[in-house]
Amino acid sequence: MRITTAKDIGRLIRQKRKDDGITLEDAAALCSVSYAFLSALENGKETVRLDKVLQVALCLGIEFEAHPRSWTSTGGSHQVLSDCTD
Repeated sequence: MRITTAKDIGRLIRQKRKDDGITLEDAAALCSVSYAFLSALENGKETVRLDKVLQVALCLGIEFEAHPRSWTSTGGSHQVLSDCTD
């Protein structure tokens, strides 16, 4: 799954939790985060703490992988090959 937004991460976390048959309350306890945090994460809140997002992902068995993109140089400035300004 390609992740480009906080909502994408939230959907992935929620789907994995549901696929595993774990309630939101139980998942929060298992992952040592609050119910409110996990709910916010699953709803795509953009201001959740990254360290806790990774903690929940690891707890639920989700791995993230990053791939660097190439940059092009034009007149002394750099631009990424694909648009970064949504």
